[in-house]
Amino acid sequence: MSAITDLGDTYVEDLAALHPNAATSLGIAGHEDELTDYSVEGFEARDRLTRDTLAKLEALADEADSDRILREVMREALTVDAELHETGDYLAGLNVLASPMQGLRSTFDLMPTDDESDWATIARRLARLPEALAGYRTTLEAGMAGGRAAARRQVEACVKQCETWAGNGSGGFFAEFVGRSGDVSDGLRRDLDAAATAAAESYRAFGEFLRETYLPHAGERDGVGEERYARYARSYNRCDLDLRETYAWGWDEIHRIQREMEEAAEQIAPGEGVEAAKHVLETDPDRAIEGVEPFRQWMQDLQERTIADLNGTHFDIPEKLQRLEAMIAPPGGALAMYYTSPSEDFSRPGRTWYPTGGKTRFPLWGEVSIAYHEGVPGHHLERGNTRLLDLSRFQRLIGDCSGYVEGWALYAERLMGELGYLEVPDYRMGLLASQALRTVRVIIDIGMHMELAIPDGQPFHPGEVWTPVLGDEFARTRSHFPPDFIASEIDRYLGLPGQAISYKVGERYWLAAREEARRSLGDAFDLTTFHREALAMGPMGLGLLAQESARLGDGA
Repeated sequence: MSAITDLGDTYVEDLAALHPNAATSLGIAGHEDELTDYSVEGFEARDRLTRDTLAKLEALADEADSDRILREVMREALTVDAELHETGDYLAGLNVLASPMQGLRSTFDLMPTDDESDWATIARRLARLPEALAGYRTTLEAGMAGGRAAARRQVEACVKQCETWAGNGSGGFFAEFVGRSGDVSDGLRRDLDAAATAAAESYRAFGEFLRETYLPHAGERDGVGEERYARYARSYNRCDLDLRETYAWGWDEIHRIQREMEEAAEQIAPGEGVEAAKHVLETDPDRAIEGVEPFRQWMQDLQERTIADLNGTHFDIPEKLQRLEAMIAPPGGALAMYYTSPSEDFSRPGRTWYPTGGKTRFPLWGEVSIAYHEGVPGHHLERGNTRLLDLSRFQRLIGDCSGYVEGWALYAERLMGELGYLEVPDYRMGLLASQALRTVRVIIDIGMHMELAIPDGQPFHPGEVWTPVLGDEFARTRSHFPPDFIASEIDRYLGLPGQAISYKVGERYWLAAREEARRSLGDAFDLTTFHREALAMGPMGLGLLAQESARLGDGA
């Protein structure tokens, strides 16, 4: 083991100790009954670890060729974390999707629940939740004292989440969660019930704090401005983006996708256009599944069938990755489907999570491509394969960025179309709607945060400056997703500046890497080999992906 590898692996262990929620998410054992300290002191401790590790990294020499990539991956990741902490933005770190408030609740989704010992661990961790949430509150209070607060839109959405998880006087996430513990001992039952009651009350009180104390200090401006946006875009993509060029490219892409949607609509509702085709897809009973559990089972069957079909043909899928669980997400979160990775030892499998938003009827036209995105060959193949690579622990567990991960998953959707798995016009339309949504994100995320004008000559409000209202209208009319989903998406984009563009930006980089390899290798290019060798390099930033993929084509 090289000194750089040892440093990275030590960092992972030290981070897990300081950030137990991340340890659970990453599947690192040993911290299952602990929760992350989200007080100012907790943030400062993690920042000291980051800066100390970065300083040690710069003092080490490469001992092997593998150290070259590892050094760059570590330098990128640690530098981004240090720069973001230095801004002090964590003092107003509240948003609808990925802030400590959500992380403290969602960590319980990932915990094993197989036997009494698992539930005893849950009871101990759950009992610590009120203290952890109180620590996070002190950070937000410190932000308020210094004139920093999250935007009103984010605060109001988080208040609703707190109310949902607390139960509004009945039920709620925690009561329902411990209710699944089954036949445990009387003493453990009392511990679970007491911890669940205290956790629900802590979220109820936190929601009241947000509404009564924090909301009056909330900012009215949703966008973060160009300087902050550029910083966050770099953190999610780890490359230098020309944001105005990316914005213009998004407009070109949406027009291309709209033309292709019109062509696909002709196969569904000839002569009637995209909206009419969409109406058919949404209302035809033969194109939908009734019931939450039948839909979950349909999703499970599709995932298993896809794994069996692709294994040994387009990909070599290890046995450990051939298990993937389709799950229904707990209520209260955002409405986009998501994926959680397997643990390091694969005792916890990869899982896809589908938020129903209260629906019991599920038109299938848009679900197939998103299943490929979240499952195989998307997140599950890439994330799970990463767990098995002979790379340093740092690379395997925390070397990625959103652009790399989400870019691959969006590329995987397109790839399945290229391989012939979306030939049914319904599913082809679903793929295009998915592409349209991710392209809309590029336009309105950059537009809303940087407060850009809509280009003259565009058929949508030309010359007007982007606002959340215009963003909502544009997303609904260009992506063809339901209004409640789009409303949730707008909140998400405004709460996580720069993340929403990482899907299409990442796909753009993956496509460019493939084309560079194809150009360099000519007739010797093989798609299956490209995928295997590109993924074998391990997670990295998009700038490094472009650099290292070019070396694949050179035979390096």
